[in-house]
Amino acid sequence: MQKYKDRCAAGERLAEELLKLNISNALVLGIPRGGVVVAAGVAKKLEFPLDIIIPRKVGAPFNPEVAVGAVTQDGTVFLNRPVMDVYNVSREEIGRLVDEQVEEIKRRMVKYRGRDDYHYGKGKTVVLVDDGIATGFTIKAAIASIKNIFAPARIILAVPVAPPDVVSSLAEEVDELICPLTPDDFYAVGQFYEEFEQTGDEEVRELLAGNQSTSDRI
Repeated sequence: MQKYKDRCAAGERLAEELLKLNISNALVLGIPRGGVVVAAGVAKKLEFPLDIIIPRKVGAPFNPEVAVGAVTQDGTVFLNRPVMDVYNVSREEIGRLVDEQVEEIKRRMVKYRGRDDYHYGKGKTVVLVDDGIATGFTIKAAIASIKNIFAPARIILAVPVAPPDVVSSLAEEVDELICPLTPDDFYAVGQFYEEFEQTGDEEVRELLAGNQSTSDRI
């Protein structure tokens, strides 16, 4: 079974593939926390600015591990209606849960990058990077949010590993999709890394600061 040594190695592999596309005038968006490590390697190799986008799962009441939806900081929401029906979640309850997650996203945006909005990047190519995808549910929310916020020239999704069916589904949502590993025997993202330690908040802040991810470079 093919594996990456770590997230840095995964970023290098993605950068090699992305270089073949001759991308220009682009912004790299990593998904915290582990995805930012991968994205930082991509941004450095391609010499593009690095920033983040934070999609979050909306958990079911009384069972937050079960996703009834996903949301990003601009309020873009994807709902898992079959699960909503099973848990009998009302519109009012969903609204409250979404508001809670949007506030948490904004708090994290400020924590990682100093502000909770974007004041640059419109009309650019956006390269969206994570360290792997299991279901694609939160990624779809991130893609929809990118379209709303940036009105990008095109969206390129670059991830080291994902199941084949998820890759096929997400390919319809973006202009280009890079995913070197698409194993049938997929159980978890960490299965395809030799080293898959948790990424800390301070590392995310340092990577963003080191890349000068905000308007200083744009």
